Amino acid sequence: MSDLVGRPSKTLLLGSVELTLPGAIVEAGKPTTKRFIEFFTAHIRNPNTREAYGRAVRDFFARCDEYRIGPLIDIEAVHVAAYIEQMGKSKAPQTVKQHLAGIKAMFDFLITGGVLAASPASAVRGPRYSTKKGKTPILLADDARTLIRSIPTDTLSGLRDRAIIATMTYSFARVSATLAMDIKDVFPMHHRLWLRLHEKGGKHHEVPCHHSLELYLREYIAAAGLEEGPLFRTLRGRSDKLNEKRLHRTECLAMIKRRARQAGLENAELLCNHTFRGTGITAYLRNEDSKLEHAQQIAGHADPKTTLLYDRRSDEISLDEVEKIGI
Repeated sequence: MSDLVGRPSKTLLLGSVELTLPGAIVEAGKPTTKRFIEFFTAHIRNPNTREAYGRAVRDFFARCDEYRIGPLIDIEAVHVAAYIEQMGKSKAPQTVKQHLAGIKAMFDFLITGGVLAASPASAVRGPRYSTKKGKTPILLADDARTLIRSIPTDTLSGLRDRAIIATMTYSFARVSATLAMDIKDVFPMHHRLWLRLHEKGGKHHEVPCHHSLELYLREYIAAAGLEEGPLFRTLRGRSDKLNEKRLHRTECLAMIKRRARQAGLENAELLCNHTFRGTGITAYLRNEDSKLEHAQQIAGHADPKTTLLYDRRSDEISLDEVEKIGI
């Protein structure tokens, strides 16, 4: 609780998001304020969802304050719809839909707590969005290999960064699942190291390590002398020693961009934490004897359509085909 409530009744600390309690909530009374705080601290268990919804609710109430919309009971569907409509002019459809989901979830929680009789967001519809191909930038196999091999291994930070990137690439792991691992989540079984990944919804997903990943993990763990606690940790100041603090995904993103620049990769600034999940899946599916259902199993996807969003083999086919234009 202390990690979530910074100054009781005033500010919630939701990961990297600082949410000051909205005036409309505070003015509605203590029961409403309590229920609002419970939505983030007790109802939402996933830290990433908590952070995303906190950002959505914060921005919505900031807009309400800007246009002097309130008190809470006077917020109507037209206000939510106007906010979503204006947001769609500058944000991607996925972002707008996520914000609307957060706003709806918050109002629904207030309703079940007896604070409101109806939700002003229930009738609001978000933008339509569908895709057969994801937009996350991925690396060609040669570029991924170049990046991993370019990381110096004579420092603990280098061993750590190589192990992080390799984990996301070879196990198709999300960055949140990668950074959530403890030492105990790397364990031997069937003469090989395995990973226990903490996925969405509190699910655990176990996957064997590629032989290269096993080597990188063993070298990092041995050099760091890790026995318990978080697997991937922050560094102590400018030293090459580890803290007890778990590495955050924003710090991981900064590391990835820095390592990509140092490796001389094209469009290094466009790479993201999710890049390596897609890179690994695409590299696997390029093999003639690969199977989509196996890629789905390794990635921990419930639907093979989700796995296909990471498949970028068609990019290479398109490039090959345009070169056949004989002009």
